[in-house]
Amino acid sequence: MEKKTVYIFSDGACSGNPGPGGYGVILRYADKEAELSGGEAHTTNNRMELMGVITGLEALKYPCHVILQTDSKYVVDSVTKGWAESWRKRGWVKADKKPALNPDLWERLLDLLKVHDVEFTWIKGHAGHAENERCDRLAVAQRDIYSGK
Repeated sequence: MEKKTVYIFSDGACSGNPGPGGYGVILRYADKEAELSGGEAHTTNNRMELMGVITGLEALKYPCHVILQTDSKYVVDSVTKGWAESWRKRGWVKADKKPALNPDLWERLLDLLKVHDVEFTWIKGHAGHAENERCDRLAVAQRDIYSGK
C-alpha cells in the first residue's frame, strides 16, 4: 500500500536560551490542514525546534511519506548527516566526547523516523516563507503564554 504524502511545516521560538518557549506546526494532506502548537516555561530554542517536528510526526495516525520543512539547521543537519543516530549509538555522546544535548527528544524523533519516511528540507527563517511565518507566529504566541505576556 502506498503511503500518503503529508507536508509538515515546523518552527520553534524561545525568549532567552533557556527561557519560555513555544513551537508551531502546520500539517497538510490533500485539501486538509491542521495547526498544532505548544510550549514550556523553561526550555531552549533547540528543544522547541525538536518538539515542533516531533509533535507533527506524532499527530500522524498511519505511516506516511512526509515532506518536512523547518528553519532549524540543528534538526535538519543532525538527522540528514547522521549525527543524531551516531550520538545514540555512542550512548548520547558526540564525536568530541561531550554529551549530546536533548537525548530524550532525539530518542523520540529517531523512533518516529523508523515509522515515517521523512524528507527533511531546510528553509531560511524569517524570509517570507508563508508556512514558516505562520509557524513562527504560533510558536511566538505559545512562548508569550509561557512567559506571562
